[in-house]
Amino acid sequence: MASTATAKLLQSITLFIFIFILISAADAKSEEDAARCAKSRTGRCHDRSKAIHLNCIAIGCILVASIIGVSSPLLTRSIPALSTDGDLFVLVKAFASGVIVATGFMHVMPDSWNDLTSPCLPDMPWRVFPFTPFITMVAAYLTMMMDTFATSWYEKRMVLARGLSGEEQSNGNGKESGSGHGHGHGHGHVVGMVFADRESDLMKNRVVAQVLELGIVVHSVVIGLSMGATDNYCTVQPLVIAICFHQLFEGMGLGGCISQAEYKFKMKAIMVFFFSVTTPGGIVLGILLQRVYDENSPMALIVVGVLNAISAGLLIYMALVDLLAAEFKGPKLQRNMKLQFVSYVVALMGTGLMSLMAKWA
Repeated sequence: MASTATAKLLQSITLFIFIFILISAADAKSEEDAARCAKSRTGRCHDRSKAIHLNCIAIGCILVASIIGVSSPLLTRSIPALSTDGDLFVLVKAFASGVIVATGFMHVMPDSWNDLTSPCLPDMPWRVFPFTPFITMVAAYLTMMMDTFATSWYEKRMVLARGLSGEEQSNGNGKESGSGHGHGHGHGHVVGMVFADRESDLMKNRVVAQVLELGIVVHSVVIGLSMGATDNYCTVQPLVIAICFHQLFEGMGLGGCISQAEYKFKMKAIMVFFFSVTTPGGIVLGILLQRVYDENSPMALIVVGVLNAISAGLLIYMALVDLLAAEFKGPKLQRNMKLQFVSYVVALMGTGLMSLMAKWA
């Protein structure tokens, strides 16, 4: 059921983005806007054929980097040192969580700010009110609401299920005599509590994985579209390497969450597929619509800017609250100060590396 809902949600997002592209391609600007926003299409760096050639190389490289990044935590679960209970996995997850924090603050939010304060948009209201931080803040609140409501709903279901199973067990044990009844009832209650706690943690991990993928997918499509639509090969060249590293590290963070969610193979394959193909798919769309899509049209700037701001709110909330805070306040790190300190260093390394990459992508 969860896998079907996630697949439908991702399909709806893809359809929405495609419709917005078609609308923005047909969006006409006034002569004044066109003069103000016109970009030079001449010069050494503007060559459509070279840009398309580099973008075709980028599609393959980014696809491979994405698959390696998101699949590596899933494929290494069988290695004892990299199991989800091991110290090394905790450090890898801390590094990847730091990468996702920097993605939200240093990559997605600035992109949204640039779009929503573009000179191609009217001064009123786009440069009068700070829409990017406002939308990011609202998105973070909505993510928290979705996170808490989903967890509460599932925990209520678990309480009802536990009550029913407890009644059945009591009825079954009632047929036994004396101490056997007390021992069986107490043992069953403890086992039920442990099972319920494990199911609650599993549900939390699944919510985190799905919401995190949602935020990443939206931003990845926008990155790919912008990259494929440009004919400036001087811009594309450094982006190829930068986005490959971006997808690799971001994929590791998402892959770790998918691994902890313990999905069945089908659901894992769907989530790996969507993460891996969104950026290359966006590049393909950008190349196909290169002659008609105008990234500086008001419609394109507003929709892309709003989508990026929403994505930033999702990523920042999930990375800080459900990944870093949950991990550092958990019993494993609270009982091991040395591991906690090393995890902070590793998380800051991930944040610093991803922040440095904001210079190029």
